Amino acid sequence: MITLVRLSVKITVALFMIGLVYLGVTFVQVWAESRRDDTQPAPAIVVFGAAQFDGRPSAVLKARLDHAVDLYRRRLAPLVVVTGGNQPGDRFTEATVSADYLLSRGVPDSAVLREVTGRSSWQSLSAATVILAGRDVNEAILVSDRFHSLRIEAIAAELGLMAHVSPTPTSPIVGWSERRAIGRETLAVAVGRVIGFRRQANIQEVVRIPS
Repeated sequence: MITLVRLSVKITVALFMIGLVYLGVTFVQVWAESRRDDTQPAPAIVVFGAAQFDGRPSAVLKARLDHAVDLYRRRLAPLVVVTGGNQPGDRFTEATVSADYLLSRGVPDSAVLREVTGRSSWQSLSAATVILAGRDVNEAILVSDRFHSLRIEAIAAELGLMAHVSPTPTSPIVGWSERRAIGRETLAVAVGRVIGFRRQANIQEVVRIPS
């Protein structure tokens, strides 16, 4: 009996150590990917939504949109897909606010596609992928914050979308806020890799984009 208890303890400790190593490796990968920029020409840009305040983009969303405008002006892609639905009580969707902002910055309406239903990164990118597939496009530049890079790249791979992650260089999420976001992303990526990012999005919103 004592031998069985000792064996059980050893197995538990071993599993705990394996879990710690797995989280540590994932953390390093999230951090390393947050420092990489894979910007290159593609048929479209997909901008991940973030909070909006009664029709005005938050600082986080504005930084992402400004980067998308820069990529569009550099002619790296002819289309921009803006994403994000609304929360209960909101008068506007994140995508609608994003589209209006792009138009105010000179991006023509004909170049802007709107995904207005997503409430998570997986939902938004999944819907954007369907929109692009309707135009025979399966490749895109993904725009979000640096800490988000590894997870959205993994989601894109799960969806069969060829992705080039181009994080905004002007995000207001810096310092301690960025470190906390990387910690949350580490947990989200670690869980998503085990159970699948689609299942993760359907079961629980592990990470919410800071506003």
